[in-house]
Amino acid sequence: MNKNMKNKNYSNYIIPTSILISSLVIAVTLVYMIGAKNDDTQETKTSINSTNELTQALEDSVLPSEGFVLPVVWGDLGKRLVNSGTIDIKKINAIYEEGGTFTDEYKELLLGQNESKLKITNWNAGYLLNLFWALGLSNKNTILELGEMTDPSYGGPQNFASTGGWTISNGNPMDHYSHYVFFTLTPEQQMLVDRISNGIYRPCCNNSTHFPDCNHGMAMLGLLELMASQGVSESDMWSTALTVNSYWFPDTYLTIATYMKNNGIRWNNVSPQEILSADYSSASGYKRVALQVTKPKQQGGSSCSVN
Repeated sequence: MNKNMKNKNYSNYIIPTSILISSLVIAVTLVYMIGAKNDDTQETKTSINSTNELTQALEDSVLPSEGFVLPVVWGDLGKRLVNSGTIDIKKINAIYEEGGTFTDEYKELLLGQNESKLKITNWNAGYLLNLFWALGLSNKNTILELGEMTDPSYGGPQNFASTGGWTISNGNPMDHYSHYVFFTLTPEQQMLVDRISNGIYRPCCNNSTHFPDCNHGMAMLGLLELMASQGVSESDMWSTALTVNSYWFPDTYLTIATYMKNNGIRWNNVSPQEILSADYSSASGYKRVALQVTKPKQQGGSSCSVN
């Protein structure tokens, strides 16, 4: 065998060995990378699960899935609102029956005698909003007759969303504005409603409940009057108002709860009076808060119209 043949055979032997060694290196590297990737994936899954659990815990604090029992009895107020014409039964039926959502519970609240305390849930929050809206609009109260709603600079109370937007009354909604005495408040109870309504804001505007220019404000006024008429304490009125506002504006209050948590304050330790103030619950106050946190997933909520 000549020298050239020896070199050629040696070369043929070396090349496959190099490939084999390279392949082993690549295989080891791939095993390492796959293992690292699996570790990263597991860590990511754990992180996501942990985040989901924290988010769910926060939601359960702000919006209990089982609902919240309000400290009031509705009685036959639905029937009285219908009989007064504040709620036109045909019009409200058309809205809910068309959507297939006019449940037995809704019918009973509208036409029955309800002696149990009301319970607000994620499902009926919008319906209760409409019932309280009708009550706040039509029950006779000095806040509607002497408050900001009658300021001449606004052109009259008929020009607001809470009045002109009430489209399910019999006739003109202003025919029912502060027109009926469904219950009478004592001077002390009226002072309580005045004081608390001045301190409750809503994130759709910068007005307090004492200026109920939209449906949420008018509905909250109706709820405050109902609570005061049934002797609910001031402390319970504040905490109930916060819970109800949370069901009406879930995304807003989940964001505020996240902000408070980030500042070391659990939701069940917050001051309802502070959270309902303009600093947090007004449109401008909420905007300030929202800019400082990553918003939770939107939960929906009630619009400023009959729904």
